[in-house]
Amino acid sequence: MDSLLFEQWTEDEDVKRAKKALLKRFFTLQSKLNQVRPPLKSKQVEYASLLDQLSTFRGVDLWYRYLGSGLGNGALVELCDGSVKYDCISGLGTHWGHGHKTIVESQLEAAFEDIVMQGNLQQNRIALEVEKTFCDLSGFDHCFLSTSGAMACENALKLAFQKRNPAKRILAFEHCFMGRTLAMASITDKPAYRQGLPTTLTVDYLPFYDTTDHKGSIKKSVAKLKEYLCRYPDDHAALCLELVQGEGGYFVGHTEFFKALIAEAKAAGIIVIVDEVQSFGRTYQPFAFQHFKLEEHIDCVTVGKLTQVCATLFKDSLKPKPGLLSQTFIGSTSALYAAKAILNDLKTGDYFGNTGKNHKVHTRFIRKLKALKTRYPSAIEGPFGMGNMIAMTLFKGKKEPNEAFSRALFDAGLICFLAGANPTRLRMTFPMGGLRLKDIDPIFAIFESTFKTFHASLGD
Repeated sequence: MDSLLFEQWTEDEDVKRAKKALLKRFFTLQSKLNQVRPPLKSKQVEYASLLDQLSTFRGVDLWYRYLGSGLGNGALVELCDGSVKYDCISGLGTHWGHGHKTIVESQLEAAFEDIVMQGNLQQNRIALEVEKTFCDLSGFDHCFLSTSGAMACENALKLAFQKRNPAKRILAFEHCFMGRTLAMASITDKPAYRQGLPTTLTVDYLPFYDTTDHKGSIKKSVAKLKEYLCRYPDDHAALCLELVQGEGGYFVGHTEFFKALIAEAKAAGIIVIVDEVQSFGRTYQPFAFQHFKLEEHIDCVTVGKLTQVCATLFKDSLKPKPGLLSQTFIGSTSALYAAKAILNDLKTGDYFGNTGKNHKVHTRFIRKLKALKTRYPSAIEGPFGMGNMIAMTLFKGKKEPNEAFSRALFDAGLICFLAGANPTRLRMTFPMGGLRLKDIDPIFAIFESTFKTFHASLGD
């Protein structure tokens, strides 16, 4: 037979029937996971022991007492204590949907490939398919895959430093987050994340866009940028832009603001990097830079989280010299298959534009939140963010009550998380591929009920 042996395997009728039977049984069982439920009494002692062991082996305490069973259905996830909760943070943006049909199907394909991890030296066809899709979606010339968003950003900086050698400084926004490696921790504007660490990069910070002062905000940030360029002439390699600040609490920028800064940076020869590890797939276009109409103005973009594998996308003008970019691992075979499935869902599904799912989910949730806010105007500020990135300032942004409230939500069946400091905000990022629009109603019902009880306990 004139075909690859692997092709013979994938086209084998017995194999197809076996896969079909497995999937049918899995989705039948999964369908029983259809609502929030409390823990099972019979599992509580064992669960407490498992969580204690997990904390011990990690060496770092858990934020939530969370250990998943391995079964989920859309936005619902089952824990090892038998409880079922709505996932409203999606693992800080990594989950497309729990037990999502196309991902589960893709994993059966991945399971029989010959390698677990793919890398710079040896890649299978699936890596090429993912790289090509990233380039097609973004319009960039090249795609270098990596295992984490931090590594994608590291590779972007390498490209910028090599291009701009001997420049050694970086420009970034105040309250930005780029990762937790030594270099990324130097850029991330949160001192607690680099306590005790050596400084590896010199970073000059710019004020982010202020929605309450459009013209003044642009003027202030451009003036600060000019000040740095004058003080350190020809010494900045890159301007790193988060278009929607995640760690800071879902602050949204503006096209005119970004273009003004980019124009000054470009005039000085500085490389413009957009960090979309958080924002890809969550706004009203596949990439946030497309939403803000910056396609012609940036040199490099980093992407990840949602896509399971991460990537540095760059134009031909940044193509590196041999040896600069190389990684033992670019991602697992299963992650690459999942990335292909997710990217295809994003391309073919109705997620973007003013009538897309991202917009519908956002609108439905914030409409309910605004109605609640009218009854508790002193306790709720916002909402903030856009698309599948929603945040709110509760209880004047004080850290302690927000931490307590987020844990009360967890106990009630909603998994959310915090962002920012002074103020601290509650944030939500739904597993959009698995979330149904009608899920917003029971999700908000739990949120509202828990909020009312918690607010009453504060005695405000």
